[in-house]
Amino acid sequence: MPEEKNAAVVADAQLQKHTGEAAFFDVDNTLMKGASLFHVARKMYERKAFTLSQAAGFAWKQFKFVMRGETLQDVHAVRDSALTLAAGISVEDIKALGEEVYDEMIESRIWPGTKALAEQHLRVGRKVWLVTATPVEVATVISTRLGLTGALGTVGEVSDGMYTGKLVGDILHGPAKAVAVQLVAEREGLDLDHCWAYSDSANDIPLLTMVGHPVVINPDGKLRRHARDNNWPVYDYRAGRRAATLGLKAATVGGAIYGLWRGFSRFRGPRP
Repeated sequence: MPEEKNAAVVADAQLQKHTGEAAFFDVDNTLMKGASLFHVARKMYERKAFTLSQAAGFAWKQFKFVMRGETLQDVHAVRDSALTLAAGISVEDIKALGEEVYDEMIESRIWPGTKALAEQHLRVGRKVWLVTATPVEVATVISTRLGLTGALGTVGEVSDGMYTGKLVGDILHGPAKAVAVQLVAEREGLDLDHCWAYSDSANDIPLLTMVGHPVVINPDGKLRRHARDNNWPVYDYRAGRRAATLGLKAATVGGAIYGLWRGFSRFRGPRP
């Protein structure tokens, strides 16, 4: 049919128009509510991959993150804890765990507004990548389930199908995200001036500033101010975004710690 043929030609031309363009999405608090790695850790605890005391140490580091903000020292501390817990676990187990975590915990926490933005990029022919500090195996599950192009995540060293407790490179956080995206752009022939990046955290300002279209979603206070000063678009899908004030922030931390305790103790059960 002539009309169908013309429509197909127009659609193909539209897709060709956006060749060399892509969108890069952070995951935690940008694509989904909360931290994906927390849900991975909870599932690992359910499988008795580590003890409650180890979980408590990890929770304490997260507590400090919320109260004073992230520092490079804190990021490295969490990285080292996670690597210690991962040593000796098989890659296949982590992939299977990622599928379970997505179905049981992550899917229901995806922000509909962020998902709609990603789908709009796909509709017009742009590639869409996730960029996250979460293990790349888990990030890939999220990307695949959402029909995205791919995922960039933290890569653990593997020997004989088992994690060694070391990293390949460094944790994909802050400036490391910008480096990873630059490498993807070179490999894929992308023009970063015509690309988009989405994040909630001031730690991702290096990533946001390297693209022509930075967009802020559910921002922390520092990133909100930076976005305002630079006239960046801001989307906030949270109810009561003023919860970032000090008093409510402390209350939120208390709730988070209680939630961590409840989440881990729920699966504790009798231990040998």
